[in-house]
This record gives sequence, structure tokens and C-alpha cells, in this order.
Amino acid sequence: MSPQTPKTPTVKAVAAQMRGEIEAMPEWLRRPVGKASELSQVQKIIKQRQIHTICEEGRCPNRGECYAQKTATFLLMGPTCTRACAFCQVDKGHSPMPLDPEEPQKVAEAVQLLGLRYAVLTSVARDDLPDGGAGWFARTIAQIRLLNPHTEVEVLTPDFWGGTGRGGAPVPALPVPALPVPAPDGENSGLHELQRDRIRTVVEAKPACYNHNIETVRRLQGPVRRGAKYDRSIDVLRIVKQYDPTIPTKSGLMLGHGETEAEIVEAMIDLRDAKCDRLTLGQYMRPSLEHLPVRKYWTPTEFDRFGSIAREMGFERVRSGPLVRSSYHAGESD
Repeated sequence: MSPQTPKTPTVKAVAAQMRGEIEAMPEWLRRPVGKASELSQVQKIIKQRQIHTICEEGRCPNRGECYAQKTATFLLMGPTCTRACAFCQVDKGHSPMPLDPEEPQKVAEAVQLLGLRYAVLTSVARDDLPDGGAGWFARTIAQIRLLNPHTEVEVLTPDFWGGTGRGGAPVPALPVPALPVPAPDGENSGLHELQRDRIRTVVEAKPACYNHNIETVRRLQGPVRRGAKYDRSIDVLRIVKQYDPTIPTKSGLMLGHGETEAEIVEAMIDLRDAKCDRLTLGQYMRPSLEHLPVRKYWTPTEFDRFGSIAREMGFERVRSGPLVRSSYHAGESD
């Protein structure tokens, strides 16, 4: 008697399971998407220029609110990531698109047409590019400022670990002491000179804020952030401050992967040790059955408590709530 082959779930069964998870979602995570007119205006401009926003690619629950407040987060260098983080909605698993040489200009035009006061630039990880895409961030910032001199530009970058060479234009040395470059170990956990050069390229473009998310606590980095390292991400924020201490730095965590309160506080301590100025804390919401399941829904009261702890630690700007995302109210001061 041959062993039975496990049955592949039908589309209907998968849809029923996902629907059950959505229905089990706490009431505080349910909110209207936003005004259709505001959504369609942004979507039309984005589609016409064949550019991308993480607001749409990541199905952000706050996109309607942000559009109404004249903020948006553009996704540079295509919608396909070279990594495969287990929480992320962004497309992955195949070769990324070639860079569109007109993308910086298109993004700048979209900022102008939308009348954005504050724009956020993020990107997929592009480990296939010689400089990891650092020069593309700088080029896009310059183009936005050319057309929109009064618009502030925040960046949310990958860790710039990877790629095949230095690439891009030479970067002049800055008058700051160089950090020691540790000998590479088995996991390449030190802040490599190549990574430092890429970070410096973005820092020299003078963004209004430099954001890099650690996403989760130290213990859960492996299953949640495939290809990323906790200390490597902390070092991104540390080196930004060493190159230019006047640029505010920011990071964020998604809660709900199974972390403990003590681990969350420990992560906040590590961020403050790297002189991180701003913090976002939000609830992880499973995009599909192919992504990691939610282990816990933290309550609004618990988010308020973590926000209070963060402020007591010295973070100058804190956004903490179930629906908070990296760019939520990014252009507002407390």
C-alpha cells in the first residue's frame, strides 16, 4: 500500500483560512482605507509615471491618511527585492528590474504634482547593484530638491550590505575619524568599509532624517529578516551619526512575532546606544498565508506603555500604536 500524498489546499480552503484570520483580527486594527478621491489621485500619478510607492506595494493601512496630509513614501529601484524577508509584502523570488534612468525625475515630478511637503524615499534591497543603490538615493534627493526646494526628504534605506563593487562616483572624504574595520568573521557581522562608503553617499545628500529599521528583536532576526543582521543594522544608525551628527536617525520594530516585553526594551536600549533619535513601533499584520503568522496582537494600551518607556529613554520623537508604520506622521514634530 503506497503512502498517501498530502493534499494541496484548494484556493477556496486557503481563502477561507485567510478570511478567518482577518475576522479574528482585533477591532483596533480595523480602519477605513481613506477617501477614494485621495487614493485615486495618487495612484493615477504613480501609474502614469510607472513608479512605485511602498504605501501601495506594502498595502499600508494608513495610506489614505498620509496622502491627505501631503506625505507619501516612494519605493525606488523597482518593486522586486533581492532578499526574502518572511514578513514583507514586497515582491521577491525573481530577478529585479533594470534601473529606470528617468525614475529620479519621475519621482520629483510626482512630488511636485502631489504638492508634497514631506517625501520619504525607500527601496527594495538591491544587492545586485555595485553600490547597493546608495547613489540612486542621492540622485533622487537631488532631483526632488531641484523641482521642490521646500520639500523635506527622509530616507528609509536597506543596510547596503552586499553588491559586487564600489560603483558610482567617488565619494570625497569627510572630516571625521574613520571607524576601525574589524576582520570579517564567519558571518561578516562587522560594518564593512564598502557598506560605510554606501552609507556615506546617502548621508552626504543631507536627508531630513535617516531611517533604517531593525524590524524585530535580536533573537528573532533570523526567521524574520532573512539576509539581515541585528548588529549590522544598529551599526548603520551608528555610522550615520559619526558622519553627520546633525541628521536625525530613526528605526522601527514590528511587534507580534513572539518577542517579549524585555526584548523590546532591550532593542530600544540598543538603539539609544547608537544615538538613534526617533522610533516607530507598530503591529505586524500577516499579508498572506505564505508569510509568518502573527504570534500576538499587542493592545493599544501596551503600545502606549512602550511609547512612554521610549520617551523616558530619550527618543525625541516616538510613534507607537498598532497601525503605526515607518513613515507614519513622518513630517510632523511632537
